[in-house]
Amino acid sequence: MTLTVSKAADLLRSMDHVLILTHVRPDGDTVGCAAALCAGLRALGKAAYLLPNPELTENSAPYFLPYAAPADFAPEYVVSTDIASVGLFPENAKSYLGRVDLAVDHHPSFEHFGKANIVRPEAAACGELLYDILAELGPITPAIALPLYVAVSTDTGCFAYANTTPHTHAVAAALMRTGIDYRAVNKTFFRTKSRKRMQLEGAMMNGCEFYDRERVAVLSVPMSLMERFSATESDAEDLSALGPQIQGVDCAVTMRELRPDVWKLSLRTGPRINATEVCQELGGGGHAAAAGCTVESSWDEAKRRILAAISHHAPDYES
Repeated sequence: MTLTVSKAADLLRSMDHVLILTHVRPDGDTVGCAAALCAGLRALGKAAYLLPNPELTENSAPYFLPYAAPADFAPEYVVSTDIASVGLFPENAKSYLGRVDLAVDHHPSFEHFGKANIVRPEAAACGELLYDILAELGPITPAIALPLYVAVSTDTGCFAYANTTPHTHAVAAALMRTGIDYRAVNKTFFRTKSRKRMQLEGAMMNGCEFYDRERVAVLSVPMSLMERFSATESDAEDLSALGPQIQGVDCAVTMRELRPDVWKLSLRTGPRINATEVCQELGGGGHAAAAGCTVESSWDEAKRRILAAISHHAPDYES
């Protein structure tokens, strides 16, 4: 069942004792949406918590941890935010497969796994959709607005990505008018890098490989590279934003080794290549300009497979 904004708000209004789920390797959008929804439900007098996510980064943890569920919390309802597929459920969330009462998402590849679902593929961030739903529930307070700003700003690269729309800016402006400290968010997420992060970026660029008349860039982050710099997940957050900054590149692949011979592939593309179509060939999904998939193989084989998929969808691709 697919809901409208008003129907989704009505459903949430009827819930109590709500557990909210976020996806694996949580980014600002899933964390910000979950925290804002939790704050909004609590403002209505509901009991609501976030299922602890073991992969929180240093940047996103402050918005998540105040709402983390205690071990003995027994939910009556379950809601997911910014989770496109059941394959993105963290390990501790898998017991809730089949129990999601409402799934809120913005990915074209969304799998409609909830008992009720609401999706807006044209939205730059799930936070935009959550804003509209929460505005139906009541006033957008600073406690709601701050994590929503994290959600919208991070999924748009501080409003620089091509997915940004006039509605994105309108939502951001409304959030800013609540008096939140958006400057601190911008400084933390977009204007500050650890030394280890900068070392990672330098090593990635040194090892970058180019294909298709240098329009396709492949950047690699093996586990050995993380170990060399003693880098943490916080240092590696959103490394896929590096490749698209290379002049002349309209398709950037970031290969991150999660476990031995398990590679998370993140694609960032321009209008020439649909990233979702490419990643769907390898069992993944996402948006037209940003998508991902996971491949269990050697680095050479994972690279071969993603380049083959790109060549299938890229006009005038040259090997």
